[in-house]
Amino acid sequence: MSRNKPFTKRPQRGNRPNRDDESRIAGSRESGWLYGLHAVSAALANPARKIRRLIATTDALEKLPAASRYPDAEKMTRQEIDNALPPGAVHQGVALLADPLDQPALEDIIATAEEQAVIVVLDQVTDPHNIGAVLRSAAAFGALAVIQTERGAPGATGIVAKAASGALEAVPLVTVTNLARALEALQRSEFWLIGMDGEAERTLADIAPAGRTALVLGAEGKGLRRLTREHCDLLARLPTRPPISSLNISNAAAVALYELARH
Repeated sequence: MSRNKPFTKRPQRGNRPNRDDESRIAGSRESGWLYGLHAVSAALANPARKIRRLIATTDALEKLPAASRYPDAEKMTRQEIDNALPPGAVHQGVALLADPLDQPALEDIIATAEEQAVIVVLDQVTDPHNIGAVLRSAAAFGALAVIQTERGAPGATGIVAKAASGALEAVPLVTVTNLARALEALQRSEFWLIGMDGEAERTLADIAPAGRTALVLGAEGKGLRRLTREHCDLLARLPTRPPISSLNISNAAAVALYELARH
């Protein structure tokens, strides 16, 4: 079957973007806890991380290949680690107190984008587990960054880092205060804005735009907001089959990123 690929070049939309004063570093500047073997291992291996404290059980410490970078690790029982962390933290016997990463601004991400770059844009997605899972998929399929809105965003919390399974160290999580302005900046830089919508007529495979692409996903249940939809160049859906009409946002992001990566 031949593929319909009418989009070969992103139309020009004015001059190069000015510095976007709506973008900012994600999260607070205060130190916070990261926990779980994958998240802590990745943070320990990241030279950009400022580590304040490492606590771990003896067994967990032996499973951390990068623990040698921090010889002052404190050995604790699981109960002691439970007491040090927020309630319900699934820490697997290890936790790390560290400063947040300095995340680049949107204009800096755009400046590094190559011809086939992919960026994931989240429209008011607030569940930290979903954001972490999207980061993991973004890292797996080579996305340049994940953009989130400031309103309701959890920031780079321990839950996000745990769900991201190390991807928070590899993929920038950039927060913007005004999503519409961020989308306009991407358009001016020749990104196709593809909004994922279960009611769209065409599938993502049908569209397959050539060049820079921003994949825009809305919150589960609510979907894309009206203004966000209006800023998108195209709307696309994933070809799910009955009785399933939609996917969890993190699953949808993974499938969509795979579709873009294979072309």
